[in-house]
Formats: sequence, C-alpha cells, structure tokens
Amino acid sequence: MPRFSIVVPVYQVQGYLRACLESVLDQSYGDFELIVVDDCSPDGSPAILDEFAARDERVVPVHLPANGGIGPARNHGVRLARGEYLLFLDSDDSYTPGTLRAIAERIDATGRPDVVLFDYARTHWYGAVKRNRDAEVFGAAGAEVFTVAERPELLDLFTVVWNKAYRLDFFREGGFAFPTGFYEDAVVVYQTLWTARTITLVDRVCVYYRQRRRGNALRTPSREHFEVFAQYERLFRFIEERPQLARWRGFLYDHMADHYLFILRQRDRVPPSSRPEFHRRAARDLRAHRPSGHRLGARIPRTSFTLLSRAPYALYALHRVAAVKRAGLRRRHRVWRRRLRKVLLAVHGRLVLRRALDPRLAVYSAFSHRGVLGDPAAIHRKAQEIAPHIRSVWVVGKEHVDALPPGVEHVLPGSRAYRRVTARATYLINNVNWANDLVKREGAVHIHTHQGTPLKSMGADLLKYPGARRGFSVPKMLRRADRWDYSLVANPHSELVWDRAYPCGFVSVRSGSPRNDCLVRPEPGRRESVRQRLGVPDDSTLILYAPTHRDHRQGGYAPTCDLERLVAGLPGDHVLAVRLHPSLARHHERGLGLRDLAERGLVLDVTDEPEVADLLLASDALITDYSSLMFDYAHLDRPVVLHTYDWDTYLAARGTYFDVTERPPGHVTRDEDELARLFASGAWCDEESTRLRSAFRARFGGYDDGRAAERVVRTLMLGEDMAAVPVVPAPGAPSDALTRS
Repeated sequence: MPRFSIVVPVYQVQGYLRACLESVLDQSYGDFELIVVDDCSPDGSPAILDEFAARDERVVPVHLPANGGIGPARNHGVRLARGEYLLFLDSDDSYTPGTLRAIAERIDATGRPDVVLFDYARTHWYGAVKRNRDAEVFGAAGAEVFTVAERPELLDLFTVVWNKAYRLDFFREGGFAFPTGFYEDAVVVYQTLWTARTITLVDRVCVYYRQRRRGNALRTPSREHFEVFAQYERLFRFIEERPQLARWRGFLYDHMADHYLFILRQRDRVPPSSRPEFHRRAARDLRAHRPSGHRLGARIPRTSFTLLSRAPYALYALHRVAAVKRAGLRRRHRVWRRRLRKVLLAVHGRLVLRRALDPRLAVYSAFSHRGVLGDPAAIHRKAQEIAPHIRSVWVVGKEHVDALPPGVEHVLPGSRAYRRVTARATYLINNVNWANDLVKREGAVHIHTHQGTPLKSMGADLLKYPGARRGFSVPKMLRRADRWDYSLVANPHSELVWDRAYPCGFVSVRSGSPRNDCLVRPEPGRRESVRQRLGVPDDSTLILYAPTHRDHRQGGYAPTCDLERLVAGLPGDHVLAVRLHPSLARHHERGLGLRDLAERGLVLDVTDEPEVADLLLASDALITDYSSLMFDYAHLDRPVVLHTYDWDTYLAARGTYFDVTERPPGHVTRDEDELARLFASGAWCDEESTRLRSAFRARFGGYDDGRAAERVVRTLMLGEDMAAVPVVPAPGAPSDALTRS
C-alpha cells in the first residue's frame, strides 16, 4: 500500500500537464501512486497521460468515456485510491520540491491526523509568484494537533482541497464525495474540517497555484455559477443531519451571504441577463437559512445584505451602480489629496531650505530606511560615543520603527519631519542613495558608505547588463551620486571600482569599512552571547549559509541548494543557520522549505536577525556565493566555502570585477553533490582552505583595522587631523588617507 494516493483530474490542460506530473514524479519522497483521471479531454492531454504511465509504473491512467466535470472525476480517483493518505492536485498546478517528504514527516510527527493542511503560492502568468496572503495562519503558535473548533480561523482560508491531505479511511468512512458543478471544493472542505477529530498544519509552500491569463472556468460568465445554490443547500443539510455541528450554522450562513454578494459584484461570473434571477435565488436562501436570532458577522456589508435579501433586484442594482460611482469619487479624492500634499510638502521644503544648516545635526539611513544597520549604524554609535553633541536622527520606514533600539530618534521618509531634518542637517550618512527630491545644500556633508567590498558590477558598469539594471536608470542614479562628498573605501580594490563605477566629484576616504570594526576588534563575550541567544551549544560548529540576490530572476531568488540534504551530511555536532538576502525576507521561497526545516529543528532560520555582524561572529564557517559578506568574513580568519552552482549565469547576467572562483577565499563547489561531500568529509576546513583564505585576506584586507568608524567621525565630522587617527594600509598601498577621484 503506498503512503499517498494523489488524484489529478485532467481536462484541456495539455500545455500544463507535463509540468504538473513531473512535479509529482520528481519528488524526493517516492512512496505514492499518481491517479490521473482523463475526463474525456478533447486535446492532447490523454496522449501525454499515456506517455507518463508508460514510463513510470506509479502513474495510474484512467480514461473516462464521457465528460462529467471535475467533481465526478475526483470521485472516480478516490474509488481507485489505495494509499494511506489522499491528496488532490489540479492538472495546471504543481508541487514544490520536497512537498511529499514534508507532509509525510508531519504526519509521522503528529500521530496520523485526519487532515493535514499546507500552504501554497500563486504563480501568475506574467512571472510573479506571491505567497498565500493568509500564510501567517500556518506559522501561528498553537497545539500541533487540534480540531477546527479550536482553530476556527481555518474555515476562512481559501476553500480548496488541493492544499490538504486526508487520511483515506477518514475520507471514506465519512462518505465524503464531490458534487457536480462549480464550487464543489467548498462542500468537501467544510464537511471534512467540521468532522475531523485531528488536524495539523505544515508551514510550507507545497503547491504552486497557477493563475492563468485566460481559461479559468470560474471567471467565465455563465449560468453554471447558479450551482452555488445547490452546494450551500448540501452543506446546510449536512449540518441538519448532524446535531453536533449546529454551532457552524451561523458561520455557514455568513459565508453564504458573503459568497453570494461576491459573485454578484463580479462582472465575470453571472451573465447580466441572469442576474435578476440569481438575486431572487440568493434572497430566498438568505431568508430560508438564517438561524433564529443570528447577528451578521462584521465583514458582511449591512446595506448590500439588506438589499440582496429583502429588496427587488432593481434597487440592489441601483445600489451597486452608486457604490461604483462612490468608489470612483473616493479614488479621485485620494489622488487630489496626494497632489495637494505633494504641493504643501514642496512649499514646506522650500521654506525649510531658507533656514541655516545645523552644525550639530546628523541624519542617517541604511538599506533604504530599514533601520539602524550596517556602516551608518557603526558611525552613529561611534558619534554618540566621541561626539555626543551631534544630534543623530534616523530615517526609518514605518514598518521598521518597532524594531528600533531604545532611544533612537527617527523620522518617516517623505514626512514633514524628514524634509525638515534632511534640509538642515550638516551631515548625511547613507549606504544607499538618498531620494531624488533631497536637495544638496552648500556646506552639507554627504558621506556614502557603500555596502561592502564590490564583487558584482555596480553603478555605470551596470550599463553593460540590462537585466541587472531593470527598473532603474543609471544616469539618474549617478545624478544622485553627484551629491556625495566622501566615499568610504575599505581596500584598494574598492577604491578603483568606485572611481570607475561612479564618475562623480567625491573624495575617496581610505577609512576602512565601519561595519567591520566589530569583526576586526570583536567585543569580549559578544560571540558567546549571540550563540546562546540562537540556542547553539558551546561545543557545536555553527555554519552560516548566506546566498545573495539574483537580478536575473523575477523576485530575486534562484534555487540554491538542498538544505535538508546538506544537513543530513553534516556531523552531529554541526548546526546550519540560513540567512536569505534581506530583500527575500517576505518572499514566497522562504516558505518552500526553510521555515519547515526550521520548525523541525534541522536548520536555524536567521533571515530576520537584524545585525548580520552578530551572525558572522557567532558562526564557525560561511557558505555563500557572490555576497560581499565573504570580504567581511575574511577578517575573522575562519573557513569560507563558495557554492557557485550558477556562476556562468550570474557572470552573464550581472558581471563581476574578477573571477572569484579562480582566487577564492576558500573551497569552491559547483553542485550539491560537491557541497555535501565537502562538509561530510571535513575538507571544508583543511590546509588548502587555510591557504586560500590567507591569500584572500592579504589581497582584500585593505584598511580595516577596527577604527574605521572612529576615523570617519573624527576626520569628517569633527574636522580633526587625519594623522591623529592613522590608517593601517594594505601592503603597497599609499599611506595618505585622502585622495580625490
């Protein structure tokens, strides 16, 4: 008996069927049968099904003699199922890698529950991928196994069966079956959730739910949408036949009312000529099924509900026309409010520019206003220490305010307070260009810190790589860079790159990188404190995996490595911590496997850790690809491994300033097998690793001596003599601290 029976109904999906079936057959967990039901499809789908059945015995082909719809096709597959658990997959959707293994392990860990729910992501035809908007439900704290009465919010999730696994005995004993017609999923979803004794969740994106540009039956005007009345009739009858489910009658009534209103609001559901009839049928249901004394839920619009349930269609239609017009007026009102606010802010900005600069005001920002981070944060902390008379104000996005350290003064970007402090500040420190509307005033000192030593192409060098500069203009970026007074330099390589990549009028400051001060001169006890906070035992080896962003992929993510496989090959005292690029913190890919592996205790997900320096200090080795973190990590003199599985693609799409695979900071792997073998054998920290790291440090160690932030504050903000804070140059580098580009 297989562990899983996966039922796939097929009808006119020849363009998507191969990808769907391959996503199942390529799963690392292979204990399943794939029951593919051809619902008398008139296209090439039946031939594709037979082709897959001939090459893999796990495929069970079924060819129905007549088209009956998706519900009967699924029912036919259920009757043939032999597995312990039953899953449904639509033939234009697909499983993500590792899905079946994750579900199987969750089943084992929770004592074979009746129903397992897992997450999904919508894949749009134009390339965007967006995780389910209710994804936080899957990660919410709670008991591992529960009933829907204990987690009623599950009933508000998208009512589909393809993000659930049902214990087959439970499904058959309950007599559950799909009705014919549209909205058939809702019947089975509610019936199974109401009656399940044990339910569990998998916080993992397991299904790619395809959003087709055309061809979605539910978004096609037809009278088939009238089937919704029969489906709700079945659900109310199901409750009436089971007194123990009476508590759900009010929920079902609200859901029905909301659903009917939604269908009538949409132009691509009921044909205009049939809307009066749909309105009458809906009104009849709403009057007939309303529980005695029931109060409508908060999300049901009262006026619309009253007009649907009690008024004639003409009055309801008039209300809808008025609602559309009101919505248009509100949109225009918002547009004019934005325009007026823009004018007022511009006037305010001009008035503020008439005021003198404040010699004791410094404004900071980092990573597009994400918080007190990076090089600007290091300069800020040192300024508070040795120049406390200089007031520090941070520009921070609203969503990051709660994470600010106590006592940090901040303003929101674009606000009046923002315009006031940026117009009057003498010192403006950032590692990203300031917004276009910020005026560079005479006497203001703009200090640009950059974001580490450059490997990938930057600035004007991006003109050769159109994919890497998608979405922004290099000339406009350079005009923003024209406002820089000083460009901080960590090593001779960086200085040469910045001079060419940013042909502007700044002065290069051989200061070192302020964010690396804590790596060159680590605070006593900081490493131990971070490891304790992360839950890493003192005698364990912590390996940090930190891949970088991919410009050539929509969304910025490219599959990196099989984390579970890597962990399986590590010695028992090794811990793998994974930090995705900050731009991917809310990306759907994080939910593919990382969060699931973290919940199972196989890896540490440290993506949300604000200070990457803490992770570098706490770790014993770094795995990365093309991230500038390798240059920072070299200061710790610990092993670095470069996993360059897509080096040729990255080189063509983004370009680099040198071939890091020829002169790397440590071992280089090209595929997952090589990476797994490297760590399983212990070669990642051998003598060759030490030799490569030593040569890399000599080449890029540059001016980092642990006093970069102090040097910036004393020389650029306090005006002290450069000789008072000498730099320790790299071998062969000029000894003077300032050089004009």
